[in-house]
Amino acid sequence: MNNIDNGKIRELTLPALMVSQGNDRILFSFAVDGRLLSDFTTISRIRLSEAQDITGYQRPEVLAHIADIKAYLESEKAMLPTSIVVALDDSVTFQPIDPDTLACASATSGVLRIPLTDCQGNERKVGWIVDGQQRAAALREAKISRFPIFVTGFIASSDKEQREQFILVNSPKPLPRDLIYELLPGTESKLPALLQRRRFSATLLGRLNRDECSPLKKLIRTHTNPQGVIKDNSILRMIENSLSDGILFEFRDLETNQGDVEGMLRILKAFWRATAEVFDDAWALPPRQSRLMHGAGIIGVGLLMDAISEACQLDGEPTYETFRKELAPLRGQCHWTGGSWDFGDGSQRRWDEVQNTSKDIQLLAMHLLDLYHQVTQQSKHTELSPQMFQ
Repeated sequence: MNNIDNGKIRELTLPALMVSQGNDRILFSFAVDGRLLSDFTTISRIRLSEAQDITGYQRPEVLAHIADIKAYLESEKAMLPTSIVVALDDSVTFQPIDPDTLACASATSGVLRIPLTDCQGNERKVGWIVDGQQRAAALREAKISRFPIFVTGFIASSDKEQREQFILVNSPKPLPRDLIYELLPGTESKLPALLQRRRFSATLLGRLNRDECSPLKKLIRTHTNPQGVIKDNSILRMIENSLSDGILFEFRDLETNQGDVEGMLRILKAFWRATAEVFDDAWALPPRQSRLMHGAGIIGVGLLMDAISEACQLDGEPTYETFRKELAPLRGQCHWTGGSWDFGDGSQRRWDEVQNTSKDIQLLAMHLLDLYHQVTQQSKHTELSPQMFQ
């Protein structure tokens, strides 16, 4: 390993293997002193930009975890056998050794050249840690003179590509779901089936939580909005129910499994604005104070959006005025913040005893739909599938 001084830019030169995977993916495997990681890598921390867009992708450092790794690294027989995964920009180059003598079917030996700068800013570093930020932080803080580690690097052309690889590398691990859901809209490549389905719903959720005209703005708890009162998963399930069997289905493109985002947002914003006004005494409170903001309430009331849209048989899409008129008779029938629900057949439940379980969600949803059909004297057309409450 050499540090070559080239004026303002120094160069780290490392023996490496270049491995080809798939049609066009190139990986580099190399060893480097862990203490040098911070010289050419940084962390792309997830945050909201001034324009309220999601940038970056990494969660905050877990200090207790870092302290444990640091203590281990400072012990007598420490070992880190797994690679740290780093996304590299295209200023990093690979020079192969004569392929006729030192190449095999799967890998080529050579020298990896990594530019280094004296700049302290993140923007000018050539690498971003995709997997292993806690280990990297521990290496940075440990009282050790040298500790070689394995690194797997790949060239990433954009922040979007880094984000995609971060999700794919970490999806089998117990990452916070809110972090993954918030990152999904910024990806394009094929993901595992569950994440693929959730990507479009997460796009709608992100807009509901950030748009100035949204009644749900900053009310949904996400990684970058931890003060929100509604769990992101509750909103995702509400959206997915409607995408599958409700009014939002009419805006879907079945070939792409996406659809008219702006049309769907018009419906969602109109309905939840009406909900916020009709149930104003229960709106925007923590779930422990209002079951409207609870998973059971969000999913149950969300099904009313689809029932109202179906029952009104409108020529155009339902509006805020339509939703408000149809919800208004239910105001005195719901017990979001006090009293008891009468679910019929002698079954009563205190308002705060309704739990976020499949059974209770289904119980409350069916009761809300029955109430709606009773007060509007509409026949029951709404069909509910068990998957809506799982």
